[in-house]
Amino acid sequence: MNFDYQTICATLYREARLLDDRQWDEWLACYAEDVSYWMPAWDDDDQLTDDHESQISLMYYPDRGGLEDRVFRIKTERSGASMPEPRTSHSVTNVEVMAERGNEVDVRYNFNTLNHRYKTTDHFFGTMFITLRKANDDLLISSKRIVLKNDYIRQVLDIYHV
Repeated sequence: MNFDYQTICATLYREARLLDDRQWDEWLACYAEDVSYWMPAWDDDDQLTDDHESQISLMYYPDRGGLEDRVFRIKTERSGASMPEPRTSHSVTNVEVMAERGNEVDVRYNFNTLNHRYKTTDHFFGTMFITLRKANDDLLISSKRIVLKNDYIRQVLDIYHV
């Protein structure tokens, strides 16, 4: 199967826009039920952890259920770390197709997120490694590994930061 580069980019831009617009249910719909969503941590030797089961991760959800729980907590104001909800601006750059196989495509891209809350703006940046899966006429995210480059931060990270 040949994947269209413009469609890939449009999928990534849409996901970022949905986060910025706080359209949580629509954002969740960008993800496959069996998605793996992982943000490894940097260890003391400045290497990324490579095992979410035995090493520290900044975020890990083995399927969409974990993301659904986060969204539920945000929407029902049961997440103290998310109140008040921050204003964000996500930028997606340097989109590169890494591999194609069957109905999936691996993509790498850079991200920059500005996050404004309590009269303070924070900046998060890094690289995403995702797998998009063809599902009917859509592309769904079936795997997402987030490499946060500025991991010395002064707050709890959440899904909208990246």
